[in-house]
Amino acid sequence: MYFENPRMQAVQSPIIPVVGELIRAYPGTISLGQGVVYYGPPAAAFEQIPQFLADPDNHKYKPVAGIPQLVDAIAAKLKGENDIDINAQCCIVVTAGSNMGFMNAILAITSPGDEIIIQTPYYFNHEMAITMASCVPVPVATDNNYQLRLDAIEQAITEKTRAIVTISPNNPTGAVYPPEALRAVNEICCRHGIYHISDEAYEYFTYNGVKHFSPGSIPKSNAHTISLYSLSKAYGFASWRIGYMVIPEHLLIAVKKIQDTILICPPVVSQYAAVGVLQIGADYCYEKLRTITEVRETVLAKLSIISDVCSVPPADGAFYFLLKIHTQQNDIELVERLIREHGVAVIPGTTFGIKDGCYLRVAYGALQQETASEGITRLVCGLQAILST
Repeated sequence: MYFENPRMQAVQSPIIPVVGELIRAYPGTISLGQGVVYYGPPAAAFEQIPQFLADPDNHKYKPVAGIPQLVDAIAAKLKGENDIDINAQCCIVVTAGSNMGFMNAILAITSPGDEIIIQTPYYFNHEMAITMASCVPVPVATDNNYQLRLDAIEQAITEKTRAIVTISPNNPTGAVYPPEALRAVNEICCRHGIYHISDEAYEYFTYNGVKHFSPGSIPKSNAHTISLYSLSKAYGFASWRIGYMVIPEHLLIAVKKIQDTILICPPVVSQYAAVGVLQIGADYCYEKLRTITEVRETVLAKLSIISDVCSVPPADGAFYFLLKIHTQQNDIELVERLIREHGVAVIPGTTFGIKDGCYLRVAYGALQQETASEGITRLVCGLQAILST
């Protein structure tokens, strides 16, 4: 008789496919669930494809850490936008998305049984990756506005702690951590001899004049800071699977071993397209961000109608709101009813490690104004109808 590995039994099942099945079962459902943008890549990405095809060697394996022209383009972007210098103390590794970068990092810095501190609500794929590596995710609650609690983070550190993870702008809450908080986390990591893993996949998605800050720009932070980036969100590049890591030089051999075993190299055609994307630069995202900002305002305006039913903590980043629903109802059952009875899909808070209360994540980046307005109207009406019974 064959048995499923108990390590994998401990890993939660991804919620997005589960909600996706429900959506397919109820045609016409508007999804406020998955965290993607409404647009695709710029034309400059596709203009690189002929160059890829012109060289027959491009159909062979390429460097594990990325093709030189993409690594150079990333280095220029990091210097110009994140104030991160690539030097002898740190280096770039191109990955098949930033989720792979996170897995690379965990495998490179841990042994089974080690602990990784994550912030609750957490990004579920991070918690899953830590568990898959036979390590222990240590959730630390954020405050009522989903901001970091530095005292609680420090108290959670043990002799088994290997890293503290921050995501800013945040998935699932949309919170943006101020520079002083991220500097404090980075200093804690330096003092304790552990790593600061900084996930910055939503770096361009900020509102109300709030600015993104990269901990990797802190002087003398190279040795203990691992920065993760993605092209998926900003450039509508999700299926092309390109992200990148900035890692301490002393981790490069380990990360290359991991990536060579799992992937060998990121898809070369996608790397060529990524070169074109970075040549266009962040202005492409900022242009699209105007539409997302308008959708965001629509969502906030409609949610304000039901302030007696739900609270919307401040969220100045990404394209999420994590609603606190004033009910004792089970969040997963509430999600199912919203799909079945009201044709709108959201993600339950339990997926993000919330054990007390009822929370729902609303994602608004994938929708145009008209669809978003209809979707959030369905959500508002659905919550009013369900919670009034």
